[in-house]
Amino acid sequence: MTDKYAGMDELIAYIHQHLYDPLPLAQLAAYAGYSPYHFIRIFKEKTGLSPLYYVSSLRLQKAKDLLLRTNLSIRDIGLEIGQQSLGTFTTRFTSRVGATPSDFRNSTLQADNYLRALQKLHHWHSDQPVQHQHTCIHGTIQTEIPFQGFILLGLFAKPIPEGMPLYGTLVASHQDYCIQDVKPGIYYLMATSVSWDMQALDVLLPYTTLRTRSKEPLIIHSHTTTLHQQVTLHVSRPDDPPILISLPLLMNNFLNRTARLSQR
Repeated sequence: MTDKYAGMDELIAYIHQHLYDPLPLAQLAAYAGYSPYHFIRIFKEKTGLSPLYYVSSLRLQKAKDLLLRTNLSIRDIGLEIGQQSLGTFTTRFTSRVGATPSDFRNSTLQADNYLRALQKLHHWHSDQPVQHQHTCIHGTIQTEIPFQGFILLGLFAKPIPEGMPLYGTLVASHQDYCIQDVKPGIYYLMATSVSWDMQALDVLLPYTTLRTRSKEPLIIHSHTTTLHQQVTLHVSRPDDPPILISLPLLMNNFLNRTARLSQR
């Protein structure tokens, strides 16, 4: 049987190797050996994203890396990834990462503080099923390899973890999860792990974290009360979309929510 995804891993490697070069759709389709129409369809089935959106996501991921690992100015980093306008780069980065380039560059200490604060928590106020107006999505979590830490889960509007999730939670690695009061809509479930032995830079640039993404959207209807969704986190794969959302933002939100619950 012919593999309809044949050559896609090689193409993805090609994209990574030529990320700073112009990568028009026609060139990518020709490299993969498909017509543009069939190439878009097969690539989207493989990665969840259109080819050009996947490329722009990798470039933003590269911008995150350059912000933390170099002293290049924010304008120069925007130019490196093909953004001629500083304003356009800042707007797109902020929308998809959840922080301005400047705030992201200066967030290493915050990431470390949030990680240590979570490690010191004695009681995780994880969401538990309660009476709610809308749907509760719940289930168990498995991982391909064992780890000690916590897992971030979110429901996103697109099949890529970018921008703030519409709904989300954090759970310890041994807990089940529950995302409650989810309104009717179409969502993509994304999750990733953070190990206790990670450094702040690893949290801000989560290249190797365990992860998962729902290949099919979760469709929540008004009459749905509960939905069980098994989650299995795997090691990072070449066709996984990059994790663009700044994980410390989600960690801080959870810490703030836990603090409020502790005061009740």
